[in-house]
Amino acid sequence: MLEIQNLTLKYGQSQILNGVDLKAQVGEVTTVMGTNGVGKTSLLRAIAGRHPYATGDITLDGEALNHPSAFDAARAGIAYVPQGREVFPMMTVGENLESGFACLPKDQHHVPDQIFDLFPVLKDMIDRRGGDLSGGQQQQLAIARALITKPRVLLLDEPTEGIQPNIIQQIGDVIRILCEQGEMAIILVEQFFDFAYDLGTEFNVMNRGEVVFNKRADALSKDELYQQVLV
Repeated sequence: MLEIQNLTLKYGQSQILNGVDLKAQVGEVTTVMGTNGVGKTSLLRAIAGRHPYATGDITLDGEALNHPSAFDAARAGIAYVPQGREVFPMMTVGENLESGFACLPKDQHHVPDQIFDLFPVLKDMIDRRGGDLSGGQQQQLAIARALITKPRVLLLDEPTEGIQPNIIQQIGDVIRILCEQGEMAIILVEQFFDFAYDLGTEFNVMNRGEVVFNKRADALSKDELYQQVLV
């Protein structure tokens, strides 16, 4: 389980996160929702070690991660798929996947068959450059690269943004499979309401850098969540 307590973060003099508390459990999708600019991406960047946070605690399976760097977070088992994907455009699909080896011991430097079971298109395009793929294919590659690191926590930031509907469905299917395998916790930041609602186990709504609403799916109606997101 990943647990965030009283996390605060600043950009210069601007307070972006104000005492955020969040829990994400293995085998579940913990969603973070809200309008633009409320701190969702900043929260993921803090967890992933991409941006230093001011105060607070990040704990993974009972072990404290004290202001980790991106490499430290990855080594601890936190994989981050950022908004915009950040695929290496001049590297092949295979080379992009192999870049995920950086935080693994040498005896694990291979691409598991499961990657191509989840994303068959990547096997067909293994020698094509990342920059030549469509947006949806790049998103699949970015998720696959994150899975190469064998994460205990998978952070997904707007995975449906700019993606064609058939690939959105495929990505949703992959998330369900990963949940059923019960080997990782997933935190999903998503603006596509129906996609998030269909996948979520627990819902968190942010506003002005705070989590203002938290409820599990089995105690929540779609309309109630929709009204909270609109606030």
